[in-house]
Amino acid sequence: MKPLLSIRNVTKIYGGVTALNSVSLEVKAGEVLSLVGENGAGKSTLIKVLSGAVIPDEGTIEYEGRTYRQLTPALSKSLGISVVYQELTLCSGLKVYENIFLGAFEGKAGFVDRKAMIKKAQALVDGLGLHLDVRQQMEGLSVAYMQLVEIAKAVSRKARVLVLDEPTAPLTGPETRILFDLVKRLKEGGTAIIFISHRMGEIFEIGDRVAVMRDGSLINIHAVEEITEEQLVKEMLGRVLSKTFPKREFAIGEEILRVEELSNEKVDHISFTLHRGEVLGLGGLVGAGRTETVRTIFGADPRLGGKVFLEGKEVNPQNPREAVELGIAMVPEDRKAHGVVLGLPVSNNICLSVYRRISKFWLVDRKKEEQLVDGMISRLRIKTPHRKLLAGNLSGGNQQKVVLGKCLASESKVLIFDEPTRGIDVGAKQEFYKLINDLAANGLAILMISSEMDELLGMSDRIIVLSEGMMTGELAKEEFSQERIFEYATANL
Repeated sequence: MKPLLSIRNVTKIYGGVTALNSVSLEVKAGEVLSLVGENGAGKSTLIKVLSGAVIPDEGTIEYEGRTYRQLTPALSKSLGISVVYQELTLCSGLKVYENIFLGAFEGKAGFVDRKAMIKKAQALVDGLGLHLDVRQQMEGLSVAYMQLVEIAKAVSRKARVLVLDEPTAPLTGPETRILFDLVKRLKEGGTAIIFISHRMGEIFEIGDRVAVMRDGSLINIHAVEEITEEQLVKEMLGRVLSKTFPKREFAIGEEILRVEELSNEKVDHISFTLHRGEVLGLGGLVGAGRTETVRTIFGADPRLGGKVFLEGKEVNPQNPREAVELGIAMVPEDRKAHGVVLGLPVSNNICLSVYRRISKFWLVDRKKEEQLVDGMISRLRIKTPHRKLLAGNLSGGNQQKVVLGKCLASESKVLIFDEPTRGIDVGAKQEFYKLINDLAANGLAILMISSEMDELLGMSDRIIVLSEGMMTGELAKEEFSQERIFEYATANL
């Protein structure tokens, strides 16, 4: 079978840095081609070439037998190439059905037929297995459901080539199964799918072939049954990577945070303690109330009931700034929306929460700023050529480190991680696990939400599980098992 889409010797150079180095690959109709590589390997640039967002310096794109020197966004869309980016492109102020048909509203004589759009959109999401009312506002949805709506939008446009960039990053088990069932149906219908993921298990479950990229070059292409996970990771990184989580060789200290009967609009009577040097895992399915719980502790969401004690003293931060001043910091789930300011340099991002401390008479002490930033870059091994580089030009893993640097600069006592390794590659994950372990060893108390079961089990000292806004279980290290976590996570469903 001839390939539906072929990329031939595509090269892209940014200011002397080679993002793509003569890359060639192809994908056939009815095939899932997995694309893997560390952050910065060139995956994002490659899919932007396909979407028409980036013009290659050299090379061609062949689609259904026709050769193109470059694509534009309009041409790419008209050909049936649809990209679902990791950073969502939905409008939170619109309803679900309006987002699905955004740019393609249906109607007659210049009037939009909303009833027809609602009916068609509802049939689409029902057919995809999503339990969703298309008339509701996007801003009321979780990140996971926003991701699924983004995919439904692409499906509605009858994409012949569908590129999925880290589609499962915000999803847990049931949502991932819905997505995989959808991918299989699209594949059976003849859609060519390019699937980008840092989760190795997904590559082997959903892919037919896997293309490996490193430093802007295509390293190899394999049939998935002809390569092991260990070999794949070695090709991605150019080195062998340990699969183990860092060992915990230090004692857990005294209680530092106590939450009693915490309640808000989404959670009901949540109680737990957190100790110095401890990593407390927070498990549950999407919509269980995990993020709402930590956002309330952090002062980002209003508290309707309950108490929070920090080092034995009751605290009630009314906003994140007050929480940071008290010693509670948070690395949010969506780093681009809530963690890092992409248009500001690395230095400004790291110092955002401490400018008052390093300023006098409204003037920033530049020496203190530079010392703080350079120290954080060194401590967290942030890969940046200089402190003034815009944060938006960093890889996902290094952006996450910048957010962490901002939290550490505030000298926090409690550090909350909401999906700490979402959207970062396997090499950066190992580095992040070591950072978390080192922070706990230095006495920080860490509360960690994770939808990745291996991560939750491998990094936590204790795990509490939520279901439908209620705490349904607590597990000590010796009690850990996937089965028990899932049992608690589905207790109220």
